[in-house]
Amino acid sequence: MAESITTAESSLGYKVVRYWLPVLGMLAVMYWFSTDALSGENTRGIIETVLSWFGYHPGNKSLLRINYFVRKSAHFSEYAVLAALLFRAFRADSAYRWRLKWALYSLAVIVSWAALDEWHQTFTRTRGGSVWDSLLDASGGLFSLVIITLFSLRRQRQS
Repeated sequence: MAESITTAESSLGYKVVRYWLPVLGMLAVMYWFSTDALSGENTRGIIETVLSWFGYHPGNKSLLRINYFVRKSAHFSEYAVLAALLFRAFRADSAYRWRLKWALYSLAVIVSWAALDEWHQTFTRTRGGSVWDSLLDASGGLFSLVIITLFSLRRQRQS
């Protein structure tokens, strides 16, 4: 009896580390992204430096557009990655490839985190919260979940 409890406990610890630690790591990175450290002014400076390494020196107007595109792409991409990590964590070691509840749980976390992230930005010195950014975040997560669903359905049909 004691041996089966130890196996169950170690299995749970293994699942937490393998599946949920990447999610927590991503949330921590995203939290840092929403601080003043990565404000629009700071990312613009980073982008300008990177572009200058390649010998490209855009004008101020072009740099503002590039910065805007990079920042909005980051919103979409980071939430797409988070959605994939969440889906993987909810799935864990299941023999099933896809379940609606895993996708819905993942989407619920994505929408909640997006709202909390934008709310957090209202407390920073150089940032502000935006409903539009929350919608962009959620669309990145939804996009990832749709791709996962399509691949899972395709695999299921091939089996």
